[in-house]
Amino acid sequence: MKNRSILWWGRFDKNYSRNRIIRQSLKRLNYQLIDFMPLVSEFGFAEAVLRNIKKTDFVWVPCFRQRDIASAHKWCIKHNIKLIIDPLISSWDKRVNEKSNVFSQSYANKIKQRESDLFNKADIIISDTSKHSELFIKDLLVKKNKVRTVFVGAEESIFMPQKTIHKPNNSIEILFYGSFISLQGTQVIVNAAKKMASRSNIKWTLLGNGPDLLICKKLAEASPHIFFEGTVDYLKLPERIHKADILLGIFGDSKKASNVIPNKVYQALACGKTVITRSSMAYPTNIRNAKNGIIFIDPNNPEALKNAVQRLVNNPKSIQISNVSARAIYDKNFSQSIIINQLQKVFSTVS
Repeated sequence: MKNRSILWWGRFDKNYSRNRIIRQSLKRLNYQLIDFMPLVSEFGFAEAVLRNIKKTDFVWVPCFRQRDIASAHKWCIKHNIKLIIDPLISSWDKRVNEKSNVFSQSYANKIKQRESDLFNKADIIISDTSKHSELFIKDLLVKKNKVRTVFVGAEESIFMPQKTIHKPNNSIEILFYGSFISLQGTQVIVNAAKKMASRSNIKWTLLGNGPDLLICKKLAEASPHIFFEGTVDYLKLPERIHKADILLGIFGDSKKASNVIPNKVYQALACGKTVITRSSMAYPTNIRNAKNGIIFIDPNNPEALKNAVQRLVNNPKSIQISNVSARAIYDKNFSQSIIINQLQKVFSTVS
């Protein structure tokens, strides 16, 4: 039997982790992937016609490519095939609820309506968490039977447990990596670290670059136990994760922050590293009260972060126990086999 084909439509980044994992999973399900990256998103339909792009079984518009949905939909109508979109985020949610942009209510409503119109062109809309599913349904008015959840996960071929690296003098490193956007709450991390200034064996490292980096560096002045590092290449990230003892997720208190499970949480859990992050209903119900592996605290609360770190570092053996739980949580809830199963369910509804 001939493998079914999917046309990946849009000006997408093949190397972005969400796309890499989805593509790997689809290939394991024996789908043939064909890429179409139009020169200009708005004219994608015309270019596809001129280039005589062959009909496939499905069209997939990957994450962040809302601009490509309209032209992909037009092509799907022409060829009578199903359109699947995997936006990962709502651009309306990001622009209006996360960023500090101040829009008039009428303009914010226009942004929302446009995205709602785009999402409703699809036959299936993929979300990465149940909270994003709720947003798509309640705020963007997508029909419930069109929405399916597929977790982001981590690339298990590179994010995997390793033997613990022995460190001298009982030193412990707390690591955050990210893009220093407000959702991540990096100032919460710096303020928590400052509360533990007397613990000279504890090193806090913030890795990456972004809008709040300079603010964090200013906050961290005269704090010799707080360090900053530049962005690490994606393929070198697992090695950097394993050099640390405890990983940090996100701590922002925005509605957007409450809807996501960030890449760094998946990746740390896959590496078998304990993660501290803000509490959120986006996580599966069976791990929301976890005491090991992943530790949840209230958002925007430096004191709570300090206390969570302190409990772990006061009993170093508890970190090793917690690390085992971290990978177990990943395997049970977010592994690639689970993602593949979720994708199978998606295609069973449109086949």
